Amino acid sequence: MSDTALQDISEDGSTDSSELDLDWLTLEDGESIQWSSTPHKYSVLPAFIIGIPLSLVLIGIPIVAASYLQYTNTNYVVTNRGLYSKRGVLSRDVQQIGFDKVQNISYSQSALGSYFGYGSVDVSTAGGSGIELQFRSIPAPAAVQELIAREIDSRQQTESDSTKEDILDSILTELRVIRRAVADDQSGSQTDSTASSTDESTHTDTGNTDE
Repeated sequence: MSDTALQDISEDGSTDSSELDLDWLTLEDGESIQWSSTPHKYSVLPAFIIGIPLSLVLIGIPIVAASYLQYTNTNYVVTNRGLYSKRGVLSRDVQQIGFDKVQNISYSQSALGSYFGYGSVDVSTAGGSGIELQFRSIPAPAAVQELIAREIDSRQQTESDSTKEDILDSILTELRVIRRAVADDQSGSQTDSTASSTDESTHTDTGNTDE
């Protein structure tokens, strides 16, 4: 990832994983968190703008409360193997997509999001119908999209290298088998030749004795 992208993520609202409650997240062996965050703090601004005046008549309080709870109970995580999304206040809705299934990544920003530096990253999968996972209102969406793309490329390169190694190992194994078969065949031929020579020598000696 470029230094600018890293700076965008670190400076504008992403949350360190140590500051998040990630007890819902179960990582596999060798899997590590590359990025994690809640929605951008300014993404709740429209709800506050609408809700605070309405709170005078008690209508806006639920609007503000719901927006705040959604903000604090939403987590997004990028690991070196896939993407995770957790939403829900009373219950948890956890979604996971491995990089091997990701087909397309895009991001979008509203006018307000562009001004405050947040937007959404949309992920579609092979064989899926439309957007399968969305990181909504996250800080620096372009930088996060770049991070995801880089992690996918890195994983594909690793898998490609692994496949090449497997093919090479298979070829070497076959060559060893062929070499062993040739060696066994040569050894068998030499044994037959020696036995034949011994028989001829014995026959000659017998003939000389008869004379």
